[in-house]
Amino acid sequence: MKINFIPTLILTFLFSFIAISQNPTKDSIMLKKLYNTALTDGKAYDWLDYLSNEIGGRLSGSVEAEYAVKYTEAQLNELGLDKVWLQPVMVPKWTRGFKEYAYIEGSSGIKTETHISALGGSIPTPNLGLKAEVVEVHSFDELAALGKEKVEGKIVFFNRPMNPEFIHTGYAYGGASDQRFSGAEHAAKYGAVGVIVRSLSHKMDDAPHTGAMSYGKTPESKYIPAAAISTNGAELLSSLLKLDPNLKFYFKQNCKIWDDVLSYNVIGEIKGSVYPDRYMVVGGHLDSWDNGDGSHDDGAGVTQSMEVLRLFKKLNYKPRHTIRVVLFMNEENGLRGGKKYAEEIKSKNEKHVFAIESDSGGFTPRGFSLETDAANVAQIRSWAPLFEPYFIHLFTEGYSGADIRPMKGNIDVLAGLQPDSQRYFDIHHSENDTFDKINKRELELGAATMASLMYLMDTYGAK
Repeated sequence: MKINFIPTLILTFLFSFIAISQNPTKDSIMLKKLYNTALTDGKAYDWLDYLSNEIGGRLSGSVEAEYAVKYTEAQLNELGLDKVWLQPVMVPKWTRGFKEYAYIEGSSGIKTETHISALGGSIPTPNLGLKAEVVEVHSFDELAALGKEKVEGKIVFFNRPMNPEFIHTGYAYGGASDQRFSGAEHAAKYGAVGVIVRSLSHKMDDAPHTGAMSYGKTPESKYIPAAAISTNGAELLSSLLKLDPNLKFYFKQNCKIWDDVLSYNVIGEIKGSVYPDRYMVVGGHLDSWDNGDGSHDDGAGVTQSMEVLRLFKKLNYKPRHTIRVVLFMNEENGLRGGKKYAEEIKSKNEKHVFAIESDSGGFTPRGFSLETDAANVAQIRSWAPLFEPYFIHLFTEGYSGADIRPMKGNIDVLAGLQPDSQRYFDIHHSENDTFDKINKRELELGAATMASLMYLMDTYGAK
């Protein structure tokens, strides 16, 4: 969002003066209560323990996803909210099948096993697997320059790493994710028989990172199998290709695309005492990939969001607006839950004022990214002194969150919780995303931080 500097500066000063008159003592006391309660009597960590260790990975359409719906619905009912319900949504179903297998075969016949993970939405390989020569590229332009003559009948190996120069690792992820999502679509145009994509992670290890992919407008008869290779495997394959350009890559995966199935968003609310027909939302996505247990992505966001409403109930806080927690289904491979919620509130003409999402891991919170106009950015930044004791300092304009973004145009303010991002992509979408990587205190701090912004937005409203 481009904003003229001078008007923004004026607004910032204006809302700073307004903040002085808003009763900072009352607000600072409330924030202190929220943080103290989350840190001494929190439930997010226990909820996440159950989601991760008793239910596990919750891929859309799976039995585990169904268990997660029932579990979180029951937990929200126990909080004594004014209303808890399930919002039906049809979601894609894709199953991984047996564990994938892959090896690099040199011209001499020597085979070196490597680690891969089928990309979500991919077709399987033939029953006996797929073996072909490999062509390495780093961009779609490079692939196009090679053309059909050099690509047809081969496996395309996309090997563009995440850019380590970005301090915010989300930008590095965004700069490399197109090859994972659309690589098979582009490679199929030139007659490739398969796609291998470097895992989206800064960490060098043997754990491949899966994620969603799409065939775009490719005819179904031209679909080709696609898999992620670990970062160590990508480095090895690239090095061996330089020594032996005619080597072959073999991989076998048994994934399957099924018809859509019925699932649910899980929703609970506390009715507003002043504006019952004006809504504020806090949420995360209930589904996760299946190769880990989805603790950081996004079990953390789910339980932090539930904790926001629990904290309000625990402290007997009566919100002015109706506050909803929405646990969205199918963010990972379809965004059906977020789109469904946005469609329904639009059809019902429900006025939404504010939404905040947690979907960047359960690490130490640093602040918020904001999608709104200059006046609301200035007001939120005027609250910075209230957050300073908790080391919350980021109030940046930028992307809020995948599940709440479909509401854009029917809402005043969208916000995303911004935790420290340096370790997130070490585990994201991989077998490394497990409960033992969760720090209880960091998780609780994130919940309290979201609750604090929700309290302030509820108290003073959007501009």
